[in-house]
Amino acid sequence: MTTETIGTLDYNEITFPKLGIDLHLDSTAFSIGGLDIQWYGILITLGLVLAMVYAFTQVKKYGLNPDRVMDCIIGGIIGGVVGARAYYVLLNWNNYAGDWKSILNIREGGLAIYGGIIGSFLAGLLVAKIRKVKFLPLLDIVGIGFLLGQGIGRWGNFFNQEAFGCNTNSIFGMSGGRIQEWITDQYPSTTYFANFGTALDASQPVHPCFLYESVWCLLGFVLLALFAKKIRRYDGQIFLIYICWYGAERAVVEGLRTDSLVIGNVRVSQILAICCVVVSVILQIAIGTKVKRMGVDYHMYKDTAESKRMLAEYEAGKTGADTTEDSKSNETESTDDTTDTTTEADASDASADNDDTATENCENENEKE
Repeated sequence: MTTETIGTLDYNEITFPKLGIDLHLDSTAFSIGGLDIQWYGILITLGLVLAMVYAFTQVKKYGLNPDRVMDCIIGGIIGGVVGARAYYVLLNWNNYAGDWKSILNIREGGLAIYGGIIGSFLAGLLVAKIRKVKFLPLLDIVGIGFLLGQGIGRWGNFFNQEAFGCNTNSIFGMSGGRIQEWITDQYPSTTYFANFGTALDASQPVHPCFLYESVWCLLGFVLLALFAKKIRRYDGQIFLIYICWYGAERAVVEGLRTDSLVIGNVRVSQILAICCVVVSVILQIAIGTKVKRMGVDYHMYKDTAESKRMLAEYEAGKTGADTTEDSKSNETESTDDTTDTTTEADASDASADNDDTATENCENENEKE
């Protein structure tokens, strides 16, 4: 058992005792017209945006059309949010049954990452079929982007003081006012406590599981981004490694958590993570062996004639659009020049007419004299 005892903390206070860190952070970033904007939502959105930015720097390297991929990513984001919420709500149905407003309220948390991955996968697959985008190279890009998005988005759990684990004496042990309140008031009534009976002490630090996952995901992002450039051998390989990398972490860290979604004595996310690792390893061995056996007969999509033709058409269309814009700009400038020339000519004619009139008047005056 831990030896670090923590007194009662303020509701928005977060502390890492052994690191000497003590913060007061409101989960609400700011308010607009009476609507509270949560840090949770901001950080998840930031993670999504940065993941998208990274994806669009890689699209053409994987032989895909950026415009079509944009549609797939937007569809995947929508499907991911819906899937993450649906997964969480279904596994906590007793807390949401009959209260439809609470089901739609995601500003306070309640998104399950595995539901998000499943939702993104299905929605992205559907849009890819409609837009005729090769799905395996798309998954490779998305897998790396997922790690970046998850690594940043997990810090929303930090502001909400959630996704923590059991008591620990680790140097990274943390606590917070909301954590203490949850342990004291809500934890005893959870399905997890009823099924596992794990004791929690509100006066002791807990594992910052969100931090472990964030660091693991960001490290994975860097490694997979480098791996994709150096030794990617077949379409879909990076996504399979992502599944294995994330699943391995989740299988371990989920075992530390005391807020797990459970069915009986089974931690749903932990079992799913283990299954993902096993399936990923089997597929990597099977596909890698097949590709090696095919040798030079195997071509990644980016090296096919179809991909090169499609990208050439995309670039031609883009160049044509730019040329059209330049042509319109030149026509406008030409029209302006013509207008200016005409105006100058009219002014010159008017000046000449005035000079003629003045000469005639002068001659008339001389005749009178």
